[in-house]
Amino acid sequence: MSVIRVGIVVFNDIIPFHLSVPCAVFEKALDSRNQPLYHIKVCATEPGMLRTNAGFSIMAEHSLSALDDRDLVIVPSWPNPEVPPQEALIQALQRAHLRGARIVGLCMGAFVLAACGLLDGRPATTHWRWIPAFARRYPSVILDNDVLYVDDGDIVTSAGTAASIDCCLHLVRQQCGAQVANSVARQLVVPPHRQGGQAQFIEQPVYNSRSGDRFTEALNWASGNLHHPLTLEMLLDKACMSRRTFTRRFQQTTGTTFTRWLLNQRLALAQRFLETTDHGIEQVARASGFSSDVSLRRHFHQQLSTTPAKYRREFRIQGK
Repeated sequence: MSVIRVGIVVFNDIIPFHLSVPCAVFEKALDSRNQPLYHIKVCATEPGMLRTNAGFSIMAEHSLSALDDRDLVIVPSWPNPEVPPQEALIQALQRAHLRGARIVGLCMGAFVLAACGLLDGRPATTHWRWIPAFARRYPSVILDNDVLYVDDGDIVTSAGTAASIDCCLHLVRQQCGAQVANSVARQLVVPPHRQGGQAQFIEQPVYNSRSGDRFTEALNWASGNLHHPLTLEMLLDKACMSRRTFTRRFQQTTGTTFTRWLLNQRLALAQRFLETTDHGIEQVARASGFSSDVSLRRHFHQQLSTTPAKYRREFRIQGK
């Protein structure tokens, strides 16, 4: 696999966390020989010292001309949507898009992409807090405020803060395969992702476990027995908890209901079977705990907006 060239745009008053997200995700993506799969350049309109909003400065070594050979160009969260991006940045992003680079706007970075005209008539998202302001400023953009990110092919946008991690992991998964993305997620200790009916390909992470925590042990037991019929009563028994106490902690831990959590766990398991095995769809359905291949196909369509066969073609791990 050839190294993917990434350009990350920086600017004055940048939020350090939003810069660190793509750096942390892509630098941890390694091949089977532990060689980097991404080459990152941090680029600015004017190279040199830039202030952050956290009271310290960072050094940008590359100018925007460094974006001219990048395969992936990322704009982290823009500090103030009322301030338009510099013309030089707009032109650099337009050039990159025109020559075929994939452009990503993380969080309020979507405002920059919209200012470049790259989102006109296209679906996108941004931080929920800024959805109304975005809609007023860029009415031609088709906004979706119920998702973690929107992948529209050559243009990708994400919701706020932690959703940027989900978005970058999605790109790694898409470009380098599920094994690499899962390895990155484990290193980042990514918490369970937020629910909300997202039609997105996001790997379900493993829960952190504390010795002697019966609740967490019950969840991990359920995750390891998804091919069996599972009920809430079974988990109550494993956790030695009342329904009320278990339900309250379950909501606090996962942000969803037991039924929704169980479905997402089974979908994630089905995804892994499709990525790594030659099992037929009916066999995948049974091994993942679905009652039939029809049920698996229905839930794939509802939750992931695709079919199991199409998912396998897109995310199949090479050599498996």
